[in-house]
Amino acid sequence: MGKAASIYDVARESGVSVFTVSAVVNNKSHVGKGLRERVEAAIRKLNYRPNLIARSLANQRTHTIGMIVPDIGNPFFPLVVRGAEDAAQKHGYNLLLCNSDDSLDKEEKAIELLLSKRVDGILLTKAAGDFRPPLRQMIKEVDIPFVLVMRTYPKLTKDAVITDDYHGAYEAVSHLARAGRKRIGLVSGPLKVSNAKERWQGFHDALKAEGLPYEQDLVIEGDYRLESGFRAGHSLFSRRPDGIYVANHLMTIGLLQAAEEMGLRCPEDFGLVSFDDYPWLGIFRPRLTTVELPKHQLGTEAAELLIKRITGDASKPVLRKLQPELRIRESCGFGLRAAEEEKE
Repeated sequence: MGKAASIYDVARESGVSVFTVSAVVNNKSHVGKGLRERVEAAIRKLNYRPNLIARSLANQRTHTIGMIVPDIGNPFFPLVVRGAEDAAQKHGYNLLLCNSDDSLDKEEKAIELLLSKRVDGILLTKAAGDFRPPLRQMIKEVDIPFVLVMRTYPKLTKDAVITDDYHGAYEAVSHLARAGRKRIGLVSGPLKVSNAKERWQGFHDALKAEGLPYEQDLVIEGDYRLESGFRAGHSLFSRRPDGIYVANHLMTIGLLQAAEEMGLRCPEDFGLVSFDDYPWLGIFRPRLTTVELPKHQLGTEAAELLIKRITGDASKPVLRKLQPELRIRESCGFGLRAAEEEKE
């Protein structure tokens, strides 16, 4: 006797997704007549029998939540994940982690995977771009809560836990100005995502408040990865800004690599403020001035909010902004500027 056909066999035979087969089996109305007939023909051909036990279990909670981050290689995200996992375990939930590489295509596949695993809810740091209509339909049908982390995307949900990126960038640039820097450049994140836009806006508004020029050729768009910081450094340093704000830690490392290649020194040749702080930054010379983001708290509060939604909290949407902290060290050159002024 041969192996019984599975829902995956039916999907393969009819050339549709597993979720379309499921919709036909469960008699959902949105499936078009042509698709429905194709799936039903495959079901008859393969003699497929839906697993009634599995279908009944699908209506129950699995006490599992999914989490999708854009780059697990970025040292920012492991601490966010740890915060989410700690909160989940406290409430009796397990956490399944996916990495999207900030790719919309990989993000969609990760969401489909997590939905197929019957997670009770999903934490998502959204890649740029809109979901395809079939995925939007799938999300609507499954009807589980999403909470956004670090980036907003109101087309999916207005529940989000983010950092106040505008305020952090504003403080970073204001500090560079207080240190006497007059031509300040920016290495931004990808401006299609919400937090990069907020960091750009804080940069722009702080320059205006300090009476400093906004120079378009001193603004380089990166992608939050080390290589883009390196390329941005080579481009920026050829234009000789005396201050630079870099919108995340990995791009800062890339920029400092470019400075070393070009024989430039911080803070003698340029002041520098980076987003995000880590214990190992104490060994950098000069020690970096940073805008610290509360990573563990971010994950914890996002998971707590998601679990509240899973357990039936239907109150109005929550947009929670956690406050960053400017940590002043040596890379803006306050001491250096003071010594120069004394010589004069």
